[in-house]
Amino acid sequence: MSTCAPTTVPQLIVRRLRTSASKGVIQCGNLSVPCSLGRSGTSVRKHEGDGATPWGRFALCQVLYNPGAERRPKTRLALRAISRSDGWCDAPQDRNYNRLVRLPYTASAERLWREDGLYDLVVVLDYNIRPRVRRNGSAIFMHIARPEFLPTEGCIALRRSDLLYLLARLRPGSKVVTTT
Repeated sequence: MSTCAPTTVPQLIVRRLRTSASKGVIQCGNLSVPCSLGRSGTSVRKHEGDGATPWGRFALCQVLYNPGAERRPKTRLALRAISRSDGWCDAPQDRNYNRLVRLPYTASAERLWREDGLYDLVVVLDYNIRPRVRRNGSAIFMHIARPEFLPTEGCIALRRSDLLYLLARLRPGSKVVTTT
């Protein structure tokens, strides 16, 4: 298997396929793996609920993993095990919008501990984290893809094996760059 460039800080370049708005490839050095994107494709003007993957350059904030389903992944990125009570606030008017919260939560929040396994491995992307802008979108992650790379709600999704491979090579300073 090809590798990400070992002498530089690895960058992940995400490109949408011309044949599909919601499918793409992630390149890291000479490695190229398939991914799924938002159901609405990609967008420069991302907003809450639009189903688009935002364009831009985003740092990798931290890796969340489900210890009930996944061994502690090998990575140099910040790492945190999730629990059944972890959620991610997606309510634009809430003070914890686009932040990790404990469930049950008074405002709308997405459950991180999922039965379908999509969030067994999650990389939180620095999209709308600092500063947070109300309604600009929340919970933009890299996570495990559905079968056949079905579209996401705005995230970037990869095969579990590809995500684990990349996590072992990424390090602080690595970025995800989404393009057209």
